[in-house]
Amino acid sequence: MMAEQMTARERFRAAAHFEPTDRPFFWPQWIFQSTVERWQTEGMPGDASFNRYFGFDRIETVPVKYGLLPPFKETVVDEDRETKTVVDDSGAKKRIWKELDIGMPHWIEYGLKDRSDWEKFKARLDPDSPARYPDYWDDFVRCTRGRDYPLAVNGGSFYGWLRNWIGMENLALMYYDDPGLVHEMTDYIGDFLVRLTERALDSVEFDMALFWEDMAMKTASLISPEFFRKFMLPNYQRVTKLFRQAGIDVLMVDCDGNTDELVPLWLEGGITGIFPIEVAAGCDPVKYRETYGRRLVLMGGIDKRALRLGKKEVEREVMSKAPKLLSAGGWLPLVDHAVPPDVPLENFQYYLDLVRRCVRGPVRTRRTKKDKR
Repeated sequence: MMAEQMTARERFRAAAHFEPTDRPFFWPQWIFQSTVERWQTEGMPGDASFNRYFGFDRIETVPVKYGLLPPFKETVVDEDRETKTVVDDSGAKKRIWKELDIGMPHWIEYGLKDRSDWEKFKARLDPDSPARYPDYWDDFVRCTRGRDYPLAVNGGSFYGWLRNWIGMENLALMYYDDPGLVHEMTDYIGDFLVRLTERALDSVEFDMALFWEDMAMKTASLISPEFFRKFMLPNYQRVTKLFRQAGIDVLMVDCDGNTDELVPLWLEGGITGIFPIEVAAGCDPVKYRETYGRRLVLMGGIDKRALRLGKKEVEREVMSKAPKLLSAGGWLPLVDHAVPPDVPLENFQYYLDLVRRCVRGPVRTRRTKKDKR
């Protein structure tokens, strides 16, 4: 017997808690602009609503500003035919390509180099800044009551933000050369997140918290488990405890690269889910489900590289994962990063159709003795 149609919020909450759903929850996919331009030549209307056109579910995040306020002034310091060199809103100097939306900038200099720079950054990380909450906050709170879509609160970052401000190599050296400063910065970020978020938690019922790190490359984490526990774990535990006290038990972290050694650490820190599960970096969502059972919500893990090939390859990729993951529960379909422009529109739509066909009626999850709590 088919389940009644769920709202997006009901569908998300059920999927994230390993409960039956009317169909899979489709998180809105990240798509490069150059991919969109290609798809528009292949039949996608130029004025299409992505959610309606592809059948993505609605998901919103709280409109609170977590970045530097005021940001550093963005300026162009040099320019040629293909690139321009800019100082960005974090004070970093970098060279970027004008016509490409894929690829990393060339970083020349970072805005945070030492303790004196950190004092300048702290002044821009005032949780009580009047600009952090929108003037329409009270109206926003009223609009969230009785909503039919999931709403997320920002969980922040204890590596990714510092990496962006300091630089990956510079931060690696700072862990050794000035560990006291790194502790001070991560503790301050923890204080900042708690103080900034408390008002939102007191006003709104959230469905999830979203953290961001991007702290892994193709084969492993960018820092050791020892350093994770030393510099990051206490503040993860503090912030996730705050969220749990507010009734939020879906705590997801966004991290590219190979996250195999990071998952147990995030679980220890109170995280309950990961995405986008990058296949090119060796991550396997089916193995994650077998290893972690119902302790870990999974989102992603569909290899974007398979989608650029033929329909047989798309079907092989999707059908090797989606039926198992959907039947086990706790999985949200998603391509394992932004969809690149070598993926035809027809293949992307075929991937979505295959996932939809995997479920005939509500998902039935099974609990093993190991999973029971």
